Amino acid sequence: MSQDFAAMASVIVSADLQLTIPSAVGRSLGLSEGQRFQVVRYHDRIELIPLRPVQALRGFLKGMDTDLDRDGDRL
Repeated sequence: MSQDFAAMASVIVSADLQLTIPSAVGRSLGLSEGQRFQVVRYHDRIELIPLRPVQALRGFLKGMDTDLDRDGDRL
């Protein structure tokens, strides 16, 4: 299955309001069993945001420019 086709796959909501992510889509995103997501309603759609352990975020701001103009009443 091509990656473009996998991105366009459709799903059906179960009686328990559950969705199953098609395996081709899950594999293309590197998802694994037991992975947790935050579910966000954004306007008329649902977004799934992978939850990552804090350790996985270590260094993600490395190289960020911390020089900025601050208001006079701020430290």
